[in-house]
Amino acid sequence: MENDTNEINVLDELNKGACMGMDAIHFILNKVQEDALKQELNNQYDKYQEISNKICKLYPEYKNARPHETNAMNKVMTWYGIKMKTLTDDSTSKIAELLLQGTNMGIIEGRKLLNHKKTDPKVHQLVQEYVDMQESAVEKLKKFL
Repeated sequence: MENDTNEINVLDELNKGACMGMDAIHFILNKVQEDALKQELNNQYDKYQEISNKICKLYPEYKNARPHETNAMNKVMTWYGIKMKTLTDDSTSKIAELLLQGTNMGIIEGRKLLNHKKTDPKVHQLVQEYVDMQESAVEKLKKFL
């Protein structure tokens, strides 16, 4: 368990990304008018939650603690950013654009973890699942632009 720092760091980053995705969806959902987008966001939220649950299950194999989540300041900044960016335009297209930007950041971070961090196969598989889920979300969100 002592030499599992890399796995812990990767799982922490992954969980922060999943929490950030859930936070963004939570903060923006009340602005969504289109039922199809609401349904898609609820599905994405559930997938982020599933990833986070898998991380919480796997984490004790490497450290006797809970994975890191986004801190209060990041939550406030996410909320504020969404409020400001939708102040004058809260159209379905604008909301999809904002979510695509955040999801693409998650894909980039996930790909960096896959490409530059050597981890246990279980952790690697979970990172791949996270990236695949987000890449699928991008394709679905494009329809709302």
